[in-house]
Amino acid sequence: MKFVRHVIFLVVILSSGFSFVVSAADKAVFSMKPVDNDGQRWRIGYFEGGEYYHYQETLIETVNGLMKLGWVEETEIPLQEGEQTNQLWQWLATGLKSDYIEFVSDAHYSTNWDEDKRTETTAQIIQRLNHQQDIDLMIAMGTWSGKELANDKHRTPTMVLSSSDPIASGIIKSVENSGYDHVHATVDPNRFEREIKVFHELIKFKRLGVAYEDTEEGRSYAAVEDLERLSKERDFELVRCYTKSDISDTAEAEASIINCFRQLVETTDAIYVTDQGGITLKSIPQLVSIANANRIPTFSQPGAEGVEKGFLFSFSRASFRYIGEFQATTFAKVFNGALPNQLSQFYEQPLRMAINLKTAEIVGFNPPMLLLGAADEIYREIPKRQ
Repeated sequence: MKFVRHVIFLVVILSSGFSFVVSAADKAVFSMKPVDNDGQRWRIGYFEGGEYYHYQETLIETVNGLMKLGWVEETEIPLQEGEQTNQLWQWLATGLKSDYIEFVSDAHYSTNWDEDKRTETTAQIIQRLNHQQDIDLMIAMGTWSGKELANDKHRTPTMVLSSSDPIASGIIKSVENSGYDHVHATVDPNRFEREIKVFHELIKFKRLGVAYEDTEEGRSYAAVEDLERLSKERDFELVRCYTKSDISDTAEAEASIINCFRQLVETTDAIYVTDQGGITLKSIPQLVSIANANRIPTFSQPGAEGVEKGFLFSFSRASFRYIGEFQATTFAKVFNGALPNQLSQFYEQPLRMAINLKTAEIVGFNPPMLLLGAADEIYREIPKRQ
């Protein structure tokens, strides 16, 4: 009977992986047809708190979505190095062909997770938006930049992308209302709850480890409210370890999460790997090694790239394509006259899974066929550490 309940739950949770992207209705009907800006191209700017590999992939898939809608001529975006977006942005500014939109070469801003530079750069951007008025739409990538531009200090349409929880972090007021006519933030309010429920149903952990920076933004990234609520509902203990995340010294952030993993593997039976500055392409292999050496199952909140490198589970990278297409439609509607706050912010990605079978073997997890059937990405090896 327990196995039957297990299968029924997975059918209910994972079956949405075979459906289309779910989003709420806009407040009016708007065209997505490519149009120019009174004979000129629409000019797009970009602002991020610092490098993070989600940002690069999110930007690429949003551009791919614009290609599908006909706003940009279809072409293959070159493979990118590391986690940077500046080189990618410069390629978008010069390598894409479009009669309708322009990625403005000198409108890419990044603060390298530096608090002082954050204040300075924000003031510079708002000055440009209000006085030069040469940007028609700003991409605010991530929570830092979203919090800086979601306000009434300017009126330029601002699209907040890749923010873990824009409601909890105070970027927008609610799913239905951003609080500002010119602000839109893509939000999947139940994403983390779905992840944690699936992880718990598969592993049945009693002590779940979670490492995060103990700040408002750090708790938002880590979905602490969801974790606390579900720990009570599902009767598991939440074991915390505090890290450093949004700091300019990436090596220090990486060291802090590595130290937390070493502590958590001694006191937990699973780890929920949360979005933060120390989770990088460089640190992930060491984190995988620590968890697997102690037979601790992991779920990568940041995404499937971690599964490719050896974490046990995540939602698949196909989700970037789906959300990129959703975000491209919002851009298109804004260029056709919609106010950002007239457009639905609600987005629910299909639950397609990623799993690493080598890690499953190491930690002693035997994946059910239903899980494998719902997996877009199945990895059978763990890359050797460089």
